[in-house]
Formats: sequence, C-alpha cells, structure tokens
Amino acid sequence: MAGKTITVKAFDGGTFSAYLALPKRKTKSAGTLVIQEIFGVNKVMRDIADGYAAQGYVALCPDLFWRQEPGIQLTDQSEAEWQRAFQLFQGFNVDHGMADLIGSLAVLRGHAACNGRVGSVGFCLGGKLAYLMATRSDCDASVGYYGVGIEGALEEAKKIDKPLLLHLAALDKFCPPEAQQAVIAGLKGKRGVTTGVYPGVDHAFARLGGEHYSAKAAKLANDRTAAFFKKHLAAKKK
Repeated sequence: MAGKTITVKAFDGGTFSAYLALPKRKTKSAGTLVIQEIFGVNKVMRDIADGYAAQGYVALCPDLFWRQEPGIQLTDQSEAEWQRAFQLFQGFNVDHGMADLIGSLAVLRGHAACNGRVGSVGFCLGGKLAYLMATRSDCDASVGYYGVGIEGALEEAKKIDKPLLLHLAALDKFCPPEAQQAVIAGLKGKRGVTTGVYPGVDHAFARLGGEHYSAKAAKLANDRTAAFFKKHLAAKKK
C-alpha cells in the first residue's frame, strides 16, 4: 500500500509535509495520527502508517523536524545517523511540535475519508508527544510506545480526559526504572489511563529491524494497541 505526501499549514505561517496513507474501504473511517521517532518520517514510520491504513484507518504522519531540516530521513543503522538524530532531538521545540501535531490532527479529522474520530500513536520522542496529545488536544485516544521524558510532564496529567495507553520497556536506557516508576505512580488511578511494562526488552522493542526488536513484545503491544483503538475509535451511535 503506497501513501502520498501532503502539505500542512503551520500555526506560525510556514508549511510542512506529512505522509498520508488511506484505507481501501470506501466508507469513512477513523483516523490515526502517527508520531515519528527521532529519525524523521522514514521508511519505518511510513510502513507503520501503511499498516494502520491496512487496518482500516486514515493514517497521517507529519514531519516534526521541518523547522530544523525538512524531509530528513535517518535510520538507526549508523553512528553518524544516531548522532544527527540526537542533534535534531535536542534542537526540537516541544511546544512548536505539539502545535504542528494539533494542526495535523485537525487536517486528519477533516479529511474526506475520515469519520471524525481520531487517535494518535507515537514512538520514542513520539511516545512522549502522544502523552501530550492526551493532555493538550481533543484527540479521542492516544498510545505511546516507550516515550522519553514523560516523567517530566506529569503535572499535565490532570488535564487527561480521553483514553491513554502507554507501553514501557523494562530495560529502556532512555527511560530508566526510576523514571518508569514515576510515570506509573503519577498516572495511577487516573481514569482511562493504562500503563504496561514489558519485561526483558529495551527501548524501541517494536521497531522492526532495530537492534532491540522483540517480535513477542512487539506483537503483544501492537495487539493491545489495535484492541484499544478498536474500542475507543468506533464511531459513536447517534
């Protein structure tokens, strides 16, 4: 399934690209906003968007690094690419990125193929941003895979009023045990929030082809995400 690139207007007057993948069904479908890792909208992210389209969702993955280097696509296969990815991560403005995501959410929700119900799913950097989508946007449901830095934004948890699912890797070197414990404790008892820790796996355990990929853990997390979206993105009965 091949998607296409569209242009989204930014809140401050610029424009950025986003990868759009459409389902085969002719009836309107729910949408999924796919939030990138630190490597840009690369093949991994486009494949994920295509996967959601294959599940029947209208999927959109915006370029969040456009303010630094539009259209950059890195892999996790070389030290030079890792270093560039970390530079982009360090130069990333979260508030601007969130504004871009909220604008992308509106574009997705208003797409002719979308029924108006929209979820978000993010990985790594995107995992934290998916959490922030639950605190700052009207997204109908959000999922974060091994988000980095959520423990520093727990003061926003009080604003969550839509379902949120977080997948945490027990051996995550970017989100160590104390950070995971802070996230779990900070969200404990919060209605609609589910956190799951995956034992024996490291950061990016669901990145197909990555160093720490775990087929077993990835399948479990992806199955849980699929069930979560199926439950919370079903069109409301009128």
